[in-house]
Amino acid sequence: MASVAFLGLGVMGYPMAGHLRNKGGHDVTVYNRTKAKAEQWVAQYGGSVANTPAEAADGKDFVFCCVGNDDDLRAVTIGAEGAFQSMKKGAIFIDNTTASADVARELAEKAQVRGFSFLDAPVSGGQAGAENGILTVMVGGEQKAFEQAKSVIDAYARMVGLMGPAGSGQLTKMINQICIAGLVQGLAEGIHFGKKAGLDIEKVIEVISKGAAGSWQMENRHKTMNAGKYDFGFAVDWMRKDLGICLAEADRNGAKLPVTALVDQFYKDVQGMAANAGTRLRCWRDWRSRFCRGRAFASIQRRGDCRPSALDRLAGEPPWHAALRHQDRTCARNLAWRAEADCQENQAQP
Repeated sequence: MASVAFLGLGVMGYPMAGHLRNKGGHDVTVYNRTKAKAEQWVAQYGGSVANTPAEAADGKDFVFCCVGNDDDLRAVTIGAEGAFQSMKKGAIFIDNTTASADVARELAEKAQVRGFSFLDAPVSGGQAGAENGILTVMVGGEQKAFEQAKSVIDAYARMVGLMGPAGSGQLTKMINQICIAGLVQGLAEGIHFGKKAGLDIEKVIEVISKGAAGSWQMENRHKTMNAGKYDFGFAVDWMRKDLGICLAEADRNGAKLPVTALVDQFYKDVQGMAANAGTRLRCWRDWRSRFCRGRAFASIQRRGDCRPSALDRLAGEPPWHAALRHQDRTCARNLAWRAEADCQENQAQP
């Protein structure tokens, strides 16, 4: 049994900390910005509540963290009452937040100076994976620290892998989100196409899911997408945050991500429809309808003013696709926004 702290009891952190307590059998102290949530966790699982990250981390062998973004992560680590202020030498900080590779490297250096280790260990599998203890964990950091921490991480994971030095876990998570963005867009368009063609979507998926088109997204999301149910899953705000991290890193390393940039703009449109932050992923319905009206495409194509030679060569392709292929994201955003306005005008026409 290890002495463990867990910082951040959101939809992911709450069950993950629970697995460390119940499945791992560890002595767990929890901290959450809203103390009532931490008290609720202790009432359910046992353990103890800390008033600050520093208090939670004091004397612990392992300190886990799952918060919102880079700023939140810095606050609970190197802030005035952050965990780094009290962690003992030889301890290991395991960060499950999806954050930038830059902040991971920054905190790894600060941890090394203080005599303990830092692992960036973002997770994949969503709320269901956290609740069922079957997350995939992508880790960046030193081999020795990874080997010490792996058996503890296993309490909430079915796959844990060391990807490389500090920041490598976050970079791997970026690849994960890039792949997901393209997959869900393709699945949404495929279902839309099938419905327009008058096919039985369940029969279609039953067949194509066993071939090269098969994916986790297809197996686990097609039924609800086909039924028009969207009020669950990964929050739009968090997916936009993740894709923003991916695109920022791509700008730095020179990677070309035209599809990811396009899908990010679709998410932005859905985000703009939200009545409040944290609205669940309802984007499939909008993707299937809002960007598939021929009159809107034709109207934008006629008056497209971005890279006309490129648009001429790519006749019939939506102009924001062409702009993205040429890495002109500002132009692509403007064209996509114009398409939205045209779609609204078309809907208003008899």
